[in-house]
Amino acid sequence: MDNQFKSGFVTIVGLPNAGKSTLLNALIGQKIAITSKKPNTTRGRARGILHEPEGQVVFVDTPGVNKPVDKLDDYMQGEVDSSLKGIDAMLLVVDIRKKGERTDKLIERLKDSSVPLILVLNKVDSLPTEKVFAAIDEYRKKAEFADIVPVSAKTGRNLDELVKVIFAHLPAGPPYYDEETVTDQTERKLICEIIREKALYSLDEEIPYGLAVVIDKMEYGRKLVRIDATIICDRESHKKILIGKGGDMLREIGSRARFEIERLLEKKVYLKLWVKVSKKWRESDYLLKDYGYDKNAQG
Repeated sequence: MDNQFKSGFVTIVGLPNAGKSTLLNALIGQKIAITSKKPNTTRGRARGILHEPEGQVVFVDTPGVNKPVDKLDDYMQGEVDSSLKGIDAMLLVVDIRKKGERTDKLIERLKDSSVPLILVLNKVDSLPTEKVFAAIDEYRKKAEFADIVPVSAKTGRNLDELVKVIFAHLPAGPPYYDEETVTDQTERKLICEIIREKALYSLDEEIPYGLAVVIDKMEYGRKLVRIDATIICDRESHKKILIGKGGDMLREIGSRARFEIERLLEKKVYLKLWVKVSKKWRESDYLLKDYGYDKNAQG
């Protein structure tokens, strides 16, 4: 019996809305990546560290693979490309309910990878068993996957089996992180992402992609953390929607965000939100860097 400690880096890739961030959170057992039903929620790499008796897995969540249309898209696809370097295995997450040319093209792009490519068929809770088996048979014909694992990231179904499969493909080696570390994201980054997530849940379809969040000030007290943060949008009309009638929308976003930030920091939080219009920020290298999307830091 192999009792060697195993460790390695595993990138999670897939099309937008495949459930990559939900899967990462479920595997780690706590929230380290924001989720939303809207596409392009994840913009950068988020590392989550899974600690098990048999080893350690460093998961790298990535933005959905898409065709770039602006510099923010370029940054996001740069994050995807960088995440494919120096890894030990790859999880390709596919929404089992959705088939088509985009999925086939992604498989074609990844199937000759030099590392094991594990196909994760997500959202199996939405289909009867016979259709799940039919989908597995269909995908077997598309590429030589190291393994195919049907799961439901939402319900946790078959995630234990997925973890076993991942460890089967990892090399022996020491841990990269101590047992207390579950993510490499800073508190500030996590807080910005929480605020953006709550805005995604509250706003109209056309707004979220133009949003960014920056923390202006963060003061730690013995029992209270004071946070001033600004939500960046790229249109005056979006600013009005973000604020809402009498400020009701901004209060709703703030209330939802504050609840989750308090759970993260394990302290009471006073959160003050502002809204600022920054036209065409997604096309500005300077503003992208200023808002936390630095392409020079990739790689």
